[in-house]
Amino acid sequence: MTRIVIAPDKFKGSLSAAEVAEAIRRGLLNYRSDLDILCLPIADGGDGTLAAVEAAGFERVLQTATGPTGEPVMTAYGRRGDTAVVEMADVSGLVRLPEGELASLTATSRGLGELIAGALSAGARRIVVGIGGSACTDGGAGMLQALGVSLRDGDGNELGVGGAALLDLAEVDLSGVHPAVADAEVVVACDVDNPLTGPLGAAAVYGPQKGATEADVHVLDAGLTRLADHLAGQTGRDVRDVPGAGAAGGAGFAALALFGATLRPGIDLILELVEFAEHVVGADLVIVGEGSMDAQTLHGKAPMGVARMAGEVGATVIAVCGRSTLDEAQLREVGVAAAYALADIEPDVDRSMTNAATLLELVAEKLAREHLSQQ
Repeated sequence: MTRIVIAPDKFKGSLSAAEVAEAIRRGLLNYRSDLDILCLPIADGGDGTLAAVEAAGFERVLQTATGPTGEPVMTAYGRRGDTAVVEMADVSGLVRLPEGELASLTATSRGLGELIAGALSAGARRIVVGIGGSACTDGGAGMLQALGVSLRDGDGNELGVGGAALLDLAEVDLSGVHPAVADAEVVVACDVDNPLTGPLGAAAVYGPQKGATEADVHVLDAGLTRLADHLAGQTGRDVRDVPGAGAAGGAGFAALALFGATLRPGIDLILELVEFAEHVVGADLVIVGEGSMDAQTLHGKAPMGVARMAGEVGATVIAVCGRSTLDEAQLREVGVAAAYALADIEPDVDRSMTNAATLLELVAEKLAREHLSQQ
């Protein structure tokens, strides 16, 4: 029996990774009903991370936490044994901004810290944090406060929310930190190497994507510098220039400073969590995918991580996507035998996104005719 593993990322703005996998599965079975198919949706550490680990068997633990602009949001973390997986995008991310209104100076990462605190209090001792999709540039200050770090101004009052408030930071007090922090192992899914501050830092590079003007960037960078100075004085180590400290508006920095966190490529970490290496053994075909396959895909994005691991066990790798700008040589170089794009059937982008599930079934049937007829 032909064994197939379907391991796509989401088609952003259209379908979740699980929905993509299910549509491909239906299309393959339309062609041949005797296929042995495993759907294993994946992510790269941004939005979709929680869904990926849930599909792999992690328990979904619901929790109310503070959203990026202070409103309560219903979110969750994934739990298996003493490992918890937290997705920053789902609690402190751009997708949680009310009506999409950016809040560059005031968005907070407090909810992320509340989720981590909740997981620690429930007994988790290994925390995996996916930090893609953040709405904040507060250096992880909100996260720190939720975990018991006191950030006070010159009058001894606790700082307000957001990166701009860090300009008033006068004192950091670590005495109230959550007791489980000392023994926790924290691993951060991080695919950028930016430092916290400076021209390549969190504010300068990513602040404008979160609504920061040129003047806002200067304010945020100054606040992040102040936070780094005070934390270095309290912890005895300065991690602002560690590659990845600037990830997620400085949440990477906060994890490094408080937990001594390890930063790892997102796709490698997610593949480990979903035990992809074990599932792919014996597979004849592995189907990867994402909405757009382009030059960025070649630099460590989810499909390439899957393709690399699948190639190691000798499986043929086929990509399914919304559109592809990669030629055959580029695909072969990264171990992908062929790519099937929805745009080849429906060139209109809006219609393609609206009808993505149906189009994926058709593409999967075509893929099956061309690659499974001899098996």
